[in-house]
Amino acid sequence: MDTKTIQTLQFDEIKKRLAEYAMSDMAKEQIQSLYPSTNKNQITNWLEEVTEAKAVLTNTTSIPISSLTGIGNALKNINKGVALRPDQLKEIFNLIDCADKLRRFMKDKEYLAPKISTFIYSLHDLSVLGEEISRCIRNGQVDDYASKELLKIRKQISILQTRLKEKVDHVVKSSKYNKYLQENVVSLRNGRYAIPIKKEYRKQINGVVLDTSASGSTVYMEPEELGSIQDEINYVKYDEEAEEQNILLYLTGLVEKYEHELKIAVDTLVYYDLVFAKGKYSLAIEGQSVRINEHHTIKLKNAKHPLLGKEAIPLTIIIGEEFDALLITGPNTGGKTVTMKTVGLLTIMAMSGLHVPVETGSELAIFQEVLVDIGDGQSIEESLSTFSSRIKNVIDILSKATPQTLVLLDELGSGTDPAEGMGLATSILEELYKKGATILATTHYSEIKEYAMTTEGFQNASMEFDIETLRPTYRLIIGESGTSQAFSIALKLGMHPKIIERAHAITYKEEKNYDEETTYSIHQLNKQLGFNNKHIRKQKHLMKEKRLTQHTESKFNVGDNVKIPFMNEYGIVYKPEDKDGNVIVVIKGVKKIINQKRLELYIKAEELYPEEYEMDIVFESKDNRKKDKLLNKGHVEGLTIEREK
Repeated sequence: MDTKTIQTLQFDEIKKRLAEYAMSDMAKEQIQSLYPSTNKNQITNWLEEVTEAKAVLTNTTSIPISSLTGIGNALKNINKGVALRPDQLKEIFNLIDCADKLRRFMKDKEYLAPKISTFIYSLHDLSVLGEEISRCIRNGQVDDYASKELLKIRKQISILQTRLKEKVDHVVKSSKYNKYLQENVVSLRNGRYAIPIKKEYRKQINGVVLDTSASGSTVYMEPEELGSIQDEINYVKYDEEAEEQNILLYLTGLVEKYEHELKIAVDTLVYYDLVFAKGKYSLAIEGQSVRINEHHTIKLKNAKHPLLGKEAIPLTIIIGEEFDALLITGPNTGGKTVTMKTVGLLTIMAMSGLHVPVETGSELAIFQEVLVDIGDGQSIEESLSTFSSRIKNVIDILSKATPQTLVLLDELGSGTDPAEGMGLATSILEELYKKGATILATTHYSEIKEYAMTTEGFQNASMEFDIETLRPTYRLIIGESGTSQAFSIALKLGMHPKIIERAHAITYKEEKNYDEETTYSIHQLNKQLGFNNKHIRKQKHLMKEKRLTQHTESKFNVGDNVKIPFMNEYGIVYKPEDKDGNVIVVIKGVKKIINQKRLELYIKAEELYPEEYEMDIVFESKDNRKKDKLLNKGHVEGLTIEREK
């Protein structure tokens, strides 16, 4: 897989996040070297292992895997002719203990995870080694009872140290030395006891000068009665060090005897650390296993980009059945590039044995290569323009494309003369299709949309855009070609329809009435708000008259679209605020009294309705409007209209 593809599709970021769930450094290293496989059996096996790991994780919250810190260095130091240190032996003991706990844990989970549970049977019984290390090493050092000889030596040292302390107390309190002492204290100098003697009396004391004060007025001397005991202690300590070394060499030899079994234990624990990290990451992104095929079919059901989290818009797409090349169009920032990256990234993740955030029933294909041209590939060193650099990249893609290739091309042909760019883009797509590649491409050229519409194997798709909110929805609609929405946006923002009609004629060489689109937009918005907007009748200046009757300082006007945050609803103002600040709001056909402080203006009435729009259509029932129409023509016996107060 091309390194640029891995970087562009942000698979490195996926591995970084996955590594956060691993306990050991060795598992983290394996994650960083994670790479897509093209072997279907291997990929399927990986995915099944992650599924089983998830089943175990949902059954229990604690997996007995330690960080294995230092075990690698400990094992590297065996067979080097030197003894392992106590801390290294402790790491080996922790490994043995962890392996034993994991063996028991996974044996209990065989019914949940039969495939990954089989790995525990590769673990050997290392209890003999573990017990010896535990017996000989305590609290980070060789224990007294590691050998009879060591116990004897340490008892001897303890007796001599007690004698030495008693002798020190005697020296300090002795009248023999009292008149020579600078002060009545004992200090340690180079690990030996010394007493402070006035400089002029140093020849009066039998002993060795160990140190001198900064001023030179005091010397620190070791009296000979202390020195003989301290020398004896040091001699015995040499014996202690020799015996400790013998014990460490014995334990090191035992470790070397089990070297092969220990390395298998490390590999097994790292395997479980890795597979459970994959399981934890799958739970975090709400991942699922997917079917894997080798016939280049991609079926994604409500797929999400794993790095976008809850912000991701679900993507449903099928490629490789009715068509092999999908051309995505739509406005800038509408989600075209994210859609392509989602398909590419999920493909690489699945080929690397990772679950992906999709619904059950999704399917991904194995590709020998995933080739991308997304974004600015400009190279300063080569002094290429953006267009030249991207064309160079496309040339490389053309040379590598095969029927086993997934190609992702963003804004193909952009950055140059539109006519030439369109022709070049079409020709590139043709060549890639001839080579049998599976293609996802984005473009803003209308001619290429027409090409995809009329060419076998190609299909158009567009990113949905909500013209009422002037925002993209980021939803992919297959079978439709999108537009930049420039005309609709300009119309929505108030540009005169005649100007837009002329622009449309220049662009598309056809006439279109944008006055009708204005009316349609208003209809659509009212439909979204839940009002019956089928019968619009002209009633000049009705809105103006109603607004003039309202208080000049009213915050809300009749017909204003308001948001009610505490209800998470939208409504239309039926009657503006009274002296107490209460507003009557129609919410889904029901009138409610809500204080103005709990309302937010969303869209003003004059932006929602034309000047002659009849507000009765919004507030009155269909039956009342029919009755009102009859009464306007004259008196009708027995006909009454009931209205809410």
